[in-house]
Formats: sequence, C-alpha cells, structure tokens
Amino acid sequence: MNDDAALREKLHRAGYIADEALATTLWLAGELQRPLLIEGDAGVGKTALALALARAGGRRLVRLQCHEGLDLAQAAYEWNYGRQLLAIRLHETGSDKVRESDLFARDYLLERPLLQAIASDEPVVLLIDEIDRADEAFEAFLLEVLADYQITVPELGTITARHVPQVVLTSNGTRELSDALRRRCLYHWLDYPTLAREIAIVRTTLPQAESALVEQAVAFVQRLRREDLGKTPGVAETLDWIRALHRLQFKALPDDPHALMATLGCLLKTREDRFQLGPERVQQLVEGRRAGVAEKA
Repeated sequence: MNDDAALREKLHRAGYIADEALATTLWLAGELQRPLLIEGDAGVGKTALALALARAGGRRLVRLQCHEGLDLAQAAYEWNYGRQLLAIRLHETGSDKVRESDLFARDYLLERPLLQAIASDEPVVLLIDEIDRADEAFEAFLLEVLADYQITVPELGTITARHVPQVVLTSNGTRELSDALRRRCLYHWLDYPTLAREIAIVRTTLPQAESALVEQAVAFVQRLRREDLGKTPGVAETLDWIRALHRLQFKALPDDPHALMATLGCLLKTREDRFQLGPERVQQLVEGRRAGVAEKA
C-alpha cells in the first residue's frame, strides 16, 4: 500500500472519507512540511479533516479560530500582567527589588494556539480555521510562523519549533488571501462530495441508520443542492437530517411531503430558503428518485 493510500485508510478509520486527490495532497504536505490550505464552501468538511488527521496520527489538535480583529495576543502569546503585578507587589514588601528580566521570564508568558503548536514537546496538528475571516495584518504575521515555524517574542528572543506541526488552514472564500500566504502552502479545493462518497460518509458516521433511508436521503440532498438556495446544505446538515429521520423511526423517505417539511429545519437555515421550498417542490425532489433519475456518482 502506498503511503498516501495508507493515510487515506487511517483517515477512514478516524471517520473521514477522503478521495485519492485529497489524501495525496495531505500526505505531500506532511512529507514536505508545508502547510495545507483547504478552500471550499461552508459545510464540505474542511474542519473535520483536521480533526480526523489528528486522530489518525495520534496527535493533539491545536485550533486557532480566526475572526475579524484577531491579534497577536489572542493568536500567539501575551504576558500574564496579573502575575507580573503580583510579583512586583510581593517584592515591594521585601528588600530585593524586582528586575525587569524577572518579570519577562517564560513563566509569565501565556501561550496561545500558535505558540502552543510551536513550543509543543510532541508533534501536533495546527488548525488555523477560517483564515479568510482574519485581516491582512494577521496574515503578514503568519508568514514568519509558516515559513520558518518560529515565533519571535521581543523580550525572550525567537522560539523555534521542536517538532514541525502539521498545519491545516481553512478558508470559506469570504475574501481573497494574499499571494505570499498561498505561496507557502499546498492547496486543495474541497467540493461537495459525490453521491457515492456522501453515502459512504453517512454510513460511516451513522451506521445504525437504515440503508434505504441513507441512500434516498442523500440523493434528496444532492438534488436540493442544485436549487437556487441562499445557503447550500453541507455534509453536516445531511448528517443532522438523517439522524433526525432515524430518530423519528423512518426507514425510508416518507411518501407524504408534509412529513418531510417538518424536518427541513435540519437542512435549510435561512427564512428565504425555508419558504422557497413548498410541499409541491419537495415532492418533485423526492420523485426524482422514484422516476429513476440517474445520479452522478
């Protein structure tokens, strides 16, 4: 078995169904010690990949959730000002004066996700989630981390990784990332899964659900994604919906579209999408299966 095929099998055992192209790119990122940038619509499984990669390799996952206004103190490190102030007051009661070098020792440094990954005694998976939500200034800071796997703390010097973390960056494409960041990464576009792959994902995650229900429900979701929706349902929504149908003791999709309408809150997450799909359209989507419409696997 090739190394990338072995990684694909490990991911499968960890609950993630990766296709050959994704497994190969992920394996190359690890071999070359390069970050992997994964772009795709929300809900296609980008974050889940990093979680499965950590489980597959027996590594700790360190996650940095990006957001607007993310700064160095939240992402990398900050000083424990409370402890520093306490140390100053304790020294004031004694004869010794506190030195600045004592206050800026490693013991007073609070490690945030980036520094945690760099300074870890063991290899970790570093997930930088939704990097497109952070601003360009934060991207510029990331360049040092991703290029040399090190972080410079002015008061202490440069801290270099003992073990190079396996870095996965995800982006939903809400803004264009810089060329400098892209150059430092391998790249993979993660699309919605095919019918066959999504069925395999659901069966792996929800083995207790009946086969007929899984096949029919996934085919319905695949058709639903072709509708003009404001928010296309992702794999997570598919799993929620089938889990709900299973809990309602359905063994297959019901004939009554009104019974399905009551469960569509698992799939449709905006008011416009919810009211766009009436019972008649739901029935048409269901009948696509019964009419023998060929699905692309």
